[in-house]
Amino acid sequence: MINTDVIIVGGGPAGTSCAWRLKQSNIKCIILDKQRFPRPKTCAGWITPQVLQDLDLNTSDYPYGLTVLTSFSISLLNIKFKLKVDQYAIRRIEFDDWLLRRSGVPCKLHNVITITHTKNKYIVDDMYSSKYLIGAGGTHCPVYQTFFRKINPRAKASLVVAMEEEFPYVYTDDRCHLWFMENHLPGYAWYVPKANGYINIGIGGNAEKMKSRGDTLKRHSRRLMEKLDTSGLVTGHSFNPIGYSYYLRQKHPIVRKGDALIVGDAAGLATLDMGEGIRLAIQSGLLAAEAIIHGTDYSVALLPKYSLFSLINSRLKK
Repeated sequence: MINTDVIIVGGGPAGTSCAWRLKQSNIKCIILDKQRFPRPKTCAGWITPQVLQDLDLNTSDYPYGLTVLTSFSISLLNIKFKLKVDQYAIRRIEFDDWLLRRSGVPCKLHNVITITHTKNKYIVDDMYSSKYLIGAGGTHCPVYQTFFRKINPRAKASLVVAMEEEFPYVYTDDRCHLWFMENHLPGYAWYVPKANGYINIGIGGNAEKMKSRGDTLKRHSRRLMEKLDTSGLVTGHSFNPIGYSYYLRQKHPIVRKGDALIVGDAAGLATLDMGEGIRLAIQSGLLAAEAIIHGTDYSVALLPKYSLFSLINSRLKK
């Protein structure tokens, strides 16, 4: 059996940020992930300058392409306007793999099945043991399912379903487009140009609201594809979007039970207005690491609940 101080289940931004901070304090940890990196990850993939600051990064440190987004072209109920922002677009297949390698923490290819807690130790599949356990495995994280599902049930009203695709495309419009609540969608759609000839298009909405009126995300996804074609943003492409789900910020999330802590989407932290998850994943991962390092409480109460204020504020600070 492999013994360590901290087991981190999940090698995405939440898990690797936690691992990076723990390693800085010489705390032994390992990451377990069921996928081999680099791995594709469905995500619109924009990050704020705050993300770089939290990770002690300069844009010159990042070896892959960063698309600078200075504004969003927004359509809100067909009212069009431009919102000035200070953002970067990244490809998650590159970003996540780089963060993992940068952490310097070993990542084991392992699909976690069973977790037990006995004698102040967490035992994962009778193969790994640790004093602390971090759940960073996303919406379906086994740490959440094992220790938090009953004490911290997720509200159905906060479930978001999404469909998106990222693919190489010779685009002619390098602006980021967002369409809010078109065709009565309780959510929004996006078109995000990225470096090295890639774009990400997608759509997401509140699952319960759509179900209550007999609506489906697939219908809205088809209309988005038609819109992209007729507007000339994406023409001649055979779309094959991937579906996924996550939860928006819970009112009073329970994120620690004993020495088990959950971060990122495992804790349901996506912002209430735009479903932003990367920044919250990284910040919660760092907070969990600090709690272990200093033996203090772990709370996400002070993390932002909304994205738009942060978008505008980061632009004003420039």
